Amino acid sequence: MSFILVADDEKSLRDFLAIMLEEEGYQVVTASSVEKAIKLINEKNFDLVLTDIRMGRSNGIDVLDAARNSLPDTPVVMMTAYASAETAVTAMKKGAYDYISKPFKIEDIQLIVKNALDKRKLAQENRFLKTALSERFQISNIIGKSGPIQKIFDLVEKVAQSKATVLITGESGTGKELIAKAIHFNGSRKNYPFVSINCGALPENLLESELFGYEKGAFTSADSLKLGLMESANKGSFFFDEIGDAPLSTQVKLLRVLQENEIMRLGGTQSIPVDLRIIAATNSNLSELVEKKSFREDLYYRLNVIPIHLPPLRERKEDIPDLVEFFINKYNARHNKTHIKGIDPEALKCFERYAWPGNVRELENVIERAVVLETEKRIRKTSLPDELLGQLSPDKIQVPALGQSDIDLEKTLDQIEKKIIANALMRSNGIINKAAEALNLSFRSMRYRIEKHKLKDKPKDGN
Repeated sequence: MSFILVADDEKSLRDFLAIMLEEEGYQVVTASSVEKAIKLINEKNFDLVLTDIRMGRSNGIDVLDAARNSLPDTPVVMMTAYASAETAVTAMKKGAYDYISKPFKIEDIQLIVKNALDKRKLAQENRFLKTALSERFQISNIIGKSGPIQKIFDLVEKVAQSKATVLITGESGTGKELIAKAIHFNGSRKNYPFVSINCGALPENLLESELFGYEKGAFTSADSLKLGLMESANKGSFFFDEIGDAPLSTQVKLLRVLQENEIMRLGGTQSIPVDLRIIAATNSNLSELVEKKSFREDLYYRLNVIPIHLPPLRERKEDIPDLVEFFINKYNARHNKTHIKGIDPEALKCFERYAWPGNVRELENVIERAVVLETEKRIRKTSLPDELLGQLSPDKIQVPALGQSDIDLEKTLDQIEKKIIANALMRSNGIINKAAEALNLSFRSMRYRIEKHKLKDKPKDGN
């Protein structure tokens, strides 16, 4: 129930407004003077203030000032029988939500009150969401205690306070967008928009219209003006995901944004200034793309002011237990699971032996699958996919059909063994010890089979 203060020196109007607003479901307190209204404002938390602009010899603008100081989120509506442009402008400049002249229609005041309260509710929700986002992307809330990831956290903390352009590189699934958001929400722009776009997800013409917007008549279907994402992100941060996939024609326009801090809508003739913090990410090697002439060298150097490289999960396996715990809690809550308390040590060993080609994203997917399938208190090996067990699933092993031709059993078994050995080596990132352990083989036996099957890539002997 919204709490409203009505301040007016006319008792009949105070009583009328109180009755009318209470019938609308609001709780109402009245004040007969500026002094009483200011006292109430300093003592209580009102959702809306309705005040006359003249009460005896006192000025209702003082009530507005008190509300702005004590209740900055509370809208104030000014009422007066002395309508003038001058008093309206003064009230609005000082932060009044609206201004209504007496006598007014009931439906007019009802609509103003409703709109003012809706605006306050929306402002509160926006503030709550921004606070929640800011807390979520605090560096201390990002999972990882390994040396490589701690160095990245230190760098993010320093970079966040600057305006420098950042280029985040790393394999798919390493958390590049998470780091981009951490940079934004730990910096001075955190109360302004964070807007992102995947440069490889849209065709060239659609990508540019989304980024820069367009003027009415810019092309056949442009029947009205449209603001681009970069213009709507003004004063905030703009994240270009997979920047290596941006077409060359778009790269030219992005270079102008970085050099001139301005954009031009499609079909437009005037430049529009924008204040943006640019963050880009890619899983491609931009240096190689520059050599191949598929990425502009000047844009690459403009983006690569502060480079941040995210290591793959296989290079920071000490973070796996904490990540597993985090994702178990996350998907317990999402899937209403209350019985799963952790992971079995044998299952965790499978996680630590696996090479994680899909990185943290793959780990998250595996945990969600296990949470859904597991019936015991801890995630067991039986809830894990075959890849993590160092095995090939039966449907991936092709067995010759009987009855059509003679089968060379030894040759067939050799082919199956070769596939299993190759798969285990791939999953262990070429480390023989780990591949052998996954297959319950000795190191010598594993080495013999690698040489026997003449596997091309020389795997590593150590851990």
